[in-house]
This record gives sequence, C-alpha cells and structure tokens, in this order.
Amino acid sequence: MDKEKVIRLFKIISTLEAISFLVLLLVAMPLKYIWEMPEMVRMVGMAHGVLFILYILGAYYLYEILNWKLKQLFIVVLCSVLPLGPFYAERKYL
Repeated sequence: MDKEKVIRLFKIISTLEAISFLVLLLVAMPLKYIWEMPEMVRMVGMAHGVLFILYILGAYYLYEILNWKLKQLFIVVLCSVLPLGPFYAERKYL
C-alpha cells in the first residue's frame, strides 16, 4: 500500500480514536455515573476499544514503513492514552 494512503488512513483512525475517547470521558461516563445510564459506556467503549487497537496497529505499521525511531513509536503510542494526544501525534509525526 502507498505510504500516503497509509498515513491518510492512520490520520482518520487517529482522529476517530481521539473523538471516541473524548465522548467516552465527557458524555458516556457522566451518563453512567451521574444519571445511572450505563448503555452509552458499552457502545462508545466498544467503539473506542476497536479504534484504540487499530491505532496501535497503525502506529506500529507506520513505525515500520516510515523508519521511525523506537522513541517516536513510544510517544505516538503514549499519545493514544491521553485525551487529545492523537491530535498531537498527528501534527508532530505525520
């Protein structure tokens, strides 16, 4: 697959992962713990989990094809567990 296509796909996954994390933290969790409506956590949590796995796999694939240093891979993976982190990783490394 072309490097540009891989980067574009990773950016999409990265953005969706970041948004799903924010929705989980700012919408679903308050619904569960304040208003006792746990349904959103299940739905958003599952979507976020799938996107998180795709993000990690994509980061490793980019590590391979872009010849990143291990430190760059570590930072991009670390960004996946921080709110807004994937946005930083996109701007800094892609």
